[in-house]
Amino acid sequence: MEIIKISSSNSNQVNQFHELVKKVYQFDKHYIMPIIDDVEAVFDPSKNKKFASGNAERWLLFDNHDCVGRIAAFYENKNGKISGAWGFFEVLENAEYSQMLIETAEAWLIEQGCNKIQAPVNFGDKDSFWGLFVTGVRNPSYLENYNPPYYQQFIEGQGYEREIEQTTYDLILDEFNYDRFSAISKRALGNSDYRFEYMDFGQLDKYASDFVRIYNEAWAFHDDFIALNKEVLLKRFKSMKMAMHPEFAVFAYCKERPIGFFVSILELNHLFKDFGGKLNLWNKIRFLLGRGRITKAKVIIFGIVPDFQKMAIDTGLIMKGYEGMRKYKNIDSLELAWIGDFNPKMLSMLKSMGARHTKTHHTYFKNLF
Repeated sequence: MEIIKISSSNSNQVNQFHELVKKVYQFDKHYIMPIIDDVEAVFDPSKNKKFASGNAERWLLFDNHDCVGRIAAFYENKNGKISGAWGFFEVLENAEYSQMLIETAEAWLIEQGCNKIQAPVNFGDKDSFWGLFVTGVRNPSYLENYNPPYYQQFIEGQGYEREIEQTTYDLILDEFNYDRFSAISKRALGNSDYRFEYMDFGQLDKYASDFVRIYNEAWAFHDDFIALNKEVLLKRFKSMKMAMHPEFAVFAYCKERPIGFFVSILELNHLFKDFGGKLNLWNKIRFLLGRGRITKAKVIIFGIVPDFQKMAIDTGLIMKGYEGMRKYKNIDSLELAWIGDFNPKMLSMLKSMGARHTKTHHTYFKNLF
């Protein structure tokens, strides 16, 4: 067996990194190949802000010149504290292959000064390619990790322990507990100091400013907080227009102060499943022609500034979002993902909404020293 470090300038090695999934999932009818450009953006220093304080490497594993596995490792140096992780792990069902890949990633991370590793995660935001799929409905959503069952045994066999249990819920819109939430939300919706409004695509600059203000207040106390940049977010808003309706983004205000948001997009894998990982011009046209057939929306972020988190603003955002989605007859369900077991309040709220638990992912960790 031979491990080769990938060079980003070697197109053949990069292609092998992506093509391997066709071997791993060749008999899995549920698998949906991620969009290659989305994965490559993670490893592009010009697109991934994490490279400003860290680095990433990728490897391929060969057995008799046949590519049988892959892995990526990454680290960040935050104020002198180095955190390490690996992800984008794919391997044929062979414990020896798995061990060699994981140990290669660990050895590199030790060289960088890491003493704790998270896996399998992303060198980027937690809402993308994060956690090991361990149980539930086998229908991977956009940017969601999806794995064969044997990965869990391979990872735990290398001494990794569960750190976070992430759950995904689906809310069938016809089953939404409307009466209950309508009553609870009156505290916010009936207060003249508050208003809830949908994003206006003609005023993206304004809403980007409001989003950044809310986000930077709401997430400032998180250990891994990095302040959002308005210009970066504005570019993302523009790229998202194709994947959402204006009513999918709800903003809350107290008088003129932005205090919360609830943002969803179309569940893109409903169409991307037929694209083979490629979002070329033809597939973009196919998407535009077919997006009216998508039946599910997916929440990508939900946040409220700290001093308004007990003012029923969350129920007001949910009610306004629900009413907006009801305008689109093709949308019949909403997915809410990455609900950590450290957030019992959100888990309780989802159950009270009538949402159903559909998937579970695990984030693992390993202390090296």
